Amino acid sequence: MKKTIAFLKHLETNNNRDWFADNKETYQEGLVEFKARFLELETLMKSHDAIDKSKVFRIYRDVRFSKNKLPYKTHFGGSFSRKKPELRGGYYVHIQPNNKSFIATGFWDPNKDDLLRIRREFEMDDQEIRDIMSNKTFKSIWGTIEGDALKTAPRDFDKAHKAIDLIRMKQFIFTKTYTDKEVLSSDFITSINKNFKAIKPFFNYMSDVLTTNLNGESLI
Repeated sequence: MKKTIAFLKHLETNNNRDWFADNKETYQEGLVEFKARFLELETLMKSHDAIDKSKVFRIYRDVRFSKNKLPYKTHFGGSFSRKKPELRGGYYVHIQPNNKSFIATGFWDPNKDDLLRIRREFEMDDQEIRDIMSNKTFKSIWGTIEGDALKTAPRDFDKAHKAIDLIRMKQFIFTKTYTDKEVLSSDFITSINKNFKAIKPFFNYMSDVLTTNLNGESLI
């Protein structure tokens, strides 16, 4: 991703419309390179997951309601969605210079019904999800779960419950960072694919939870 990284580095210090217009060709070269690697990753992922759709996000920022009036994002990003309703969760790729690239996976914004269902599952039994997250291989890749959380227990949940740390969560995200050297390496895309594949036990668990009721009966 040499052209991608090179363009984004220049953009960081020249984030204005005049410079962007003068360097539109360089932008297109970086974008084409990113899209090609993104498509390569999608092809690899389809060998082990049912990807329903993919999207590369626009570089133009919506500054209408933001104090930050810089017109362009200083990264390229793209996402993959899994085939619903039976498969849940999503993947995200973020390429940004100066060792700020990362991949993320999980549940960014579960709707209120899904969130309640997940919380009820944790309330009933949190051992399976903890076993998944504490697996040595899983943890070596993805570390610990991240995301916004309530400061106290949600309504109708016991704040002293042993799984309250999980029940309070509003998001269920895992991230992994990459250095510029890693992004530019020949095995970068295969590395992402391997790491995304390793999230499967978590996705299998959450998909099962979100497609059944508390009695284990299918909802689809």
